[in-house]
Amino acid sequence: MPMWVQAGLWGLVGGSALVLGAAAAWLISLPQRAIAAVMAVGSGVLISAVAFDLMDEAYRQGGFDSTSAGFLAGGAIYTAANIYLSRRGAKHRKRSGSNPAQSQAGDGGLAIAVGALLDGVPESIVIGVSLLQGKGVSLVTVAAVFLSNMPEGLSSAAGMKKAGRGALYVFGVWGGIALTSGLAAALGNVALAGANPEIIAATTAVAAGAILAMLADTMIPEAFETAHDYAGLITVAGFLAAFVLSKLGG
Repeated sequence: MPMWVQAGLWGLVGGSALVLGAAAAWLISLPQRAIAAVMAVGSGVLISAVAFDLMDEAYRQGGFDSTSAGFLAGGAIYTAANIYLSRRGAKHRKRSGSNPAQSQAGDGGLAIAVGALLDGVPESIVIGVSLLQGKGVSLVTVAAVFLSNMPEGLSSAAGMKKAGRGALYVFGVWGGIALTSGLAAALGNVALAGANPEIIAATTAVAAGAILAMLADTMIPEAFETAHDYAGLITVAGFLAAFVLSKLGG
């Protein structure tokens, strides 16, 4: 199977959590604490992936210059886009429960869906790039992306349902975003195959910076809001699990 196809399929696996989250919100009512725990675990896993998979690999290929520039650029780009979307109803797009913005504006759920693209594209590109190392896909990264996408699908689907959107619309939107995640992973793999190591390093670092900014802006605050005193410990457990898996896999 061509590598870009593998990348696309793994990106689709990560994106499929959006559809599963939307289905869960549409069909059943899940405890907010359970979803907050998933977010906390996902945060820990993503922090581990950023630290030990993405930044280590970026530094190995491009050194401090490319890695630092890309990392800061990724954080800045994400922050600017996130501020824009937050003012249009996507501030709490990873919230496990009700979204205040969604009760005020019918397009809040759609703004969250657009925010999901902002969160998901860098993550998916990383999945595609990880295959270029010749060691297979980074399962830690795929697991982290999957866990971070679940609450986003839950939150937005609930908001769209309250706004009167039908199932065809809701699952059409999330199915399209999941497919876009797979496409981003495939394109990342194709576009960077054979590229200068410094370019790959900078791209990886851009994604790492965007992911870390996303964690600080959305996932960690929302997880703490519901899980409260246990959020830190759950995040540590997720980090440790990912760290162990990354070392065993290496």
